[in-house]
Amino acid sequence: MRFASFTCDGQARIGVVEGEEVALLPLALGDLRDVIAGGDAALQAVAAAQRGGKLPRLALDRLRLLPPLQRLRRDVLCVGWNYWDHFDEGKGKREGQDVPRPQAPTFFTKSPDTVIGPRDDIAFDARISAKWDYEAELALVIGTDGRSIRADSAMRHVWGYCLANDVSQRDLQRRHGGQWLKGKSIDGTMPLGPFLVTADELDPESVRLQCLVNGELMQDASVAQMAFPIPELIAELSFGMTLQAGDLVITGTPAGVGNAREPQVFLRAGDTVTVRGTGLGQLVNRLVDTDLYHQSSVPAMTGNDTGGAHAGNL
Repeated sequence: MRFASFTCDGQARIGVVEGEEVALLPLALGDLRDVIAGGDAALQAVAAAQRGGKLPRLALDRLRLLPPLQRLRRDVLCVGWNYWDHFDEGKGKREGQDVPRPQAPTFFTKSPDTVIGPRDDIAFDARISAKWDYEAELALVIGTDGRSIRADSAMRHVWGYCLANDVSQRDLQRRHGGQWLKGKSIDGTMPLGPFLVTADELDPESVRLQCLVNGELMQDASVAQMAFPIPELIAELSFGMTLQAGDLVITGTPAGVGNAREPQVFLRAGDTVTVRGTGLGQLVNRLVDTDLYHQSSVPAMTGNDTGGAHAGNL
């Protein structure tokens, strides 16, 4: 099944995508986090509601789609450097913060307040960062709690998949000692969706990820190119640490990011970024000037020259 979250009559609702329509599910089923936490019984209730044949149908293109998950219990769990071509393209461009090729997955987290819908505007403020970058990623959602999960049983803990754009502020990454939390956690900057596709409907290794900026193809890779495949990611991430139903994990980005290009390419207000993936639909988001700086006492980043080309002028 393909689930969508959206607004209907001023309320957040969920439904099952059926072609160009969405079957509106009863309010009693809750949101997608409730469905995930409800396990097989909740999915059976969804199927029963569909079998009745009386669910209202809504035109998909007329809905305001929300992020599939809107109530995360913890930070977004993230994987860095999970495509070797991406790790290699950044060599010498990390401003003295280069490291050897990792022997195990690199994990970090980002704030839940980054998450926005698949068509929402991305908040942009040049005072927060002079180096805004795009990152197309496959996201997965955990369906069953587990700690120290074996790789050979890890896929049983995956509930479903969607797309994410891990918009990053490269200068903030460097400013804070090379750790990534701050440079990945700016409010309103991570599109998620457009649908949450259940694991039984998608082979993640068949997904081709692409990112376009103003219509120009910037990233193009197969999920099968991951340095550490999904079962290994889950085994390593859950090692001594409980993964919980509803946890959101983004699995890394392939080569082609703006920071690694010659000349570098960074996003600006007015740019449109499209992230698409086989069987998962697409995210289409425009960067819009937003006051993120307010009255901060931290020096604005506008003194840094963005340098390089703009995506529309490559």
